[in-house]
Amino acid sequence: MMSQMPQPTALSRCPSCEEPLEAGDRFCGACGYDLSAVPTPPQDHPTIAMNGSSTRPSEAAASLDWPLAPEPASSDTPAPVHRATDIRGMDSGGSELPHPDTESAGAQQPGDRPSGAQPSGEQPSGVRFDRPPEPDEYPLAPPAEAPAGPVVDPRTADLAAPVTPPAGTKLCVACRSGHVDSDGYCENCGHAQPRERDHMEQELGAVAAVSDRGLRHHRNEDAFAISSTALPDGSPAVVAIVCDGVSSATRPDEASLAASRAANEALLAALPLGTHPQQAMHEAILAASEAVNSLAEAPPAHEEHAPHQNAPACTLVGAVVTPALLIVGWVGDSRAYWVPVDRTSPPARLTEDDSWAAQMVAAGLMSEAQAYADERAHAITGWLGADAYELEPHTASFKPDRPGVVVVCTDGLWNYAEAAEEMAEVVPLDAAERPLHSAQVLVGHALDGGGHDNVTVAVVPFPAPPQGAGSA
Repeated sequence: MMSQMPQPTALSRCPSCEEPLEAGDRFCGACGYDLSAVPTPPQDHPTIAMNGSSTRPSEAAASLDWPLAPEPASSDTPAPVHRATDIRGMDSGGSELPHPDTESAGAQQPGDRPSGAQPSGEQPSGVRFDRPPEPDEYPLAPPAEAPAGPVVDPRTADLAAPVTPPAGTKLCVACRSGHVDSDGYCENCGHAQPRERDHMEQELGAVAAVSDRGLRHHRNEDAFAISSTALPDGSPAVVAIVCDGVSSATRPDEASLAASRAANEALLAALPLGTHPQQAMHEAILAASEAVNSLAEAPPAHEEHAPHQNAPACTLVGAVVTPALLIVGWVGDSRAYWVPVDRTSPPARLTEDDSWAAQMVAAGLMSEAQAYADERAHAITGWLGADAYELEPHTASFKPDRPGVVVVCTDGLWNYAEAAEEMAEVVPLDAAERPLHSAQVLVGHALDGGGHDNVTVAVVPFPAPPQGAGSA
């Protein structure tokens, strides 16, 4: 940028104050400017050479709005002259160009700051100081050794591939990036993870069971155990145990799990020895009771979360199916239903509740409809637990004369299909061939009805098919 424009040899106005001049004046009469100091205009037109060709200044360049010099303080003081260093410039991106005074005119001297560096304490606008200074040169890194195995092209890599969490940890089901802590919450987004028991399904050929947390409860307090074994004569015996934790008790989920496992193990131990299935069921309920009672002696894992402790408790209902016999046993209000394959034959409820409503009906004080309409209907009078009344295991033996299925369930299901006829209506017609599908349908029926409680159901075909033999 030039400080002033070329002037003709004969001046008509003072180049400093624009005062009109007369021919032959050597000094301006207004400001005293020395007119002999005006340089003779060059004969050429300096340009910037691009690709070897020269261009003349365009008319647009001549029409630039050049800054005017300020008026002098007095007529005796010559007006200052603008220098290129007084005018800031902008690059094509709108950023301010470096001030010429800060640029080194020659080679950098020892101890000088690098070009563009700021003095200590100065922070130019638009520059971030939260990153390390960049070097003037970027040396090439030495070639790395070829990795073992196939080389993956990052341009074609599957960016949506699931992240594999470290061994021993689980990945969050919500954000799919955070790890789940020991309390069951995501360390990244804080989302509570589904518990392992929120929904469980199991199928063993001749028996299947499904358990679901439901739509209202914060955890699943039900539990089940299904298995099969062989009687001494080689005929099959299929076992299904369903337990419902008492929510008003401490650790009901632990009680139902302990009871279902203990009863199942007791049956698998007794049946192959030739113990009558009804006697084996009675002993299995006693074993389940002892397992739940032992929980009351063990301190809870989190005492600070449960200052008011009482004994864990649960209900139990179980079924053993052989080629000729159907055995049921129960304590509490979980139930077993018989649904024949031929739906022209009547279904039946195989258990009687240990409940307030059942007692009213048995005593002849209320009809069944009146008793179960009462708000006290589901108050149980029998359960497994250290604070239970005298334990009275119930068992019954049946010899059905036709094929069918046994539905073993908690009240989370039968609340939506209480009568045997209602249960038969929602059991699929092919339940004997597809027990797992039937159990899924029944749980879905309870969830569609509102899912107010945990829902657990096992479906056991009768008679036990030969392929049901063998422990599982």
